[in-house]
Amino acid sequence: MWKWNRRRELTARLWGTADPPAAERQTGKLPGKTPEIPGRCVGLHSYLSNRYADMVVLTFSQLEDLLGFALPDSARTRHEWWTSTDRDVDQSSCADAWILAGRTAKPNLQARTVAFERPIESLRDSRSLA
Repeated sequence: MWKWNRRRELTARLWGTADPPAAERQTGKLPGKTPEIPGRCVGLHSYLSNRYADMVVLTFSQLEDLLGFALPDSARTRHEWWTSTDRDVDQSSCADAWILAGRTAKPNLQARTVAFERPIESLRDSRSLA
């Protein structure tokens, strides 16, 4: 199933051209802002930034496995915990993990899942670089 990816990597090595690394595709980098990912959320950031798919859907239990701790109650009940970019709203938020990975979070609280998507602008930028 993943033979196409191996061929793509081999071709990229032979020709010396490849898609830009995930770090270059990140849209969360702002001039003058140093990327700071809370140490406890690094696992989620690395997982999301290393996924080739434009959308990654994870259950709350999968997120807890990646993070290594239980999600706070506000993450299970408040949509704003996932969508707010204001750091003062909730200090326990790991929003920087997906923002710096170039993704937005769209929670489905009833299904206990979160969809992490790359914004359309990010997709256009990464495709124009190829």
